[in-house]
Amino acid sequence: MHIEILTEDSSGKALLEHLLPKLIGSPNEPHSWRIIAFQGIGQIPKGMHAGDPAKRTLLNKLPAILRSYARTTGIDAVVVVLDADSRDCAAFLAELRELATTSDAVELTLFRLAIEEIEAWYFGDRKALRAAYPKARQRPLNQYRQDSICGTWELLADVIHPGGSDAIRRIGWPLPGQIKHEWANRIGPLMNPDANLSPSFGKLRDALRRLIAGGTGNPAPAIQPG
Repeated sequence: MHIEILTEDSSGKALLEHLLPKLIGSPNEPHSWRIIAFQGIGQIPKGMHAGDPAKRTLLNKLPAILRSYARTTGIDAVVVVLDADSRDCAAFLAELRELATTSDAVELTLFRLAIEEIEAWYFGDRKALRAAYPKARQRPLNQYRQDSICGTWELLADVIHPGGSDAIRRIGWPLPGQIKHEWANRIGPLMNPDANLSPSFGKLRDALRRLIAGGTGNPAPAIQPG
């Protein structure tokens, strides 16, 4: 089976590069996979048509990408990993399913949302988080409630970054992106997918394993809230 995985940014790609071998095996042993990162989440284009070609955001490009995948042989599934942010998950996933249907790719496409942000998945494995950052601050760590809407990446910064999220904001771009890459590459290799307490990560983990267990076929049942 060959799986194409789309992420909204390169730090998400970096994390998945560490996790996918633990979930579905190394590339070509026996499944092949490729991760493609975009430059932000963007917005679904009006009318589900191709968006502005100058934009490299995931949702802007997604209609054209899914139509292309639907016409391409050798691609068994497309997994789209997105941050839910503050969106209503059920409504957002309904929009995404409509997009996949309009693109003739609904039987090919699996959507998974990180609640609220992909940083929730680091909180889901606190053993890995503490191993990567032994000086993690316990007080903000204890404040987090798994997969809550709370400003997840900022709270994680308060747990492990010197000066917390305020220090990152003062410096500004590109530091937030650089820090998120650091988290992916320090925490990601230590994470145990089977022990992760994030419900949204668990849905990605379980859906991927169902997908490869079934071989080629219709992953549409995995297009569900969360």
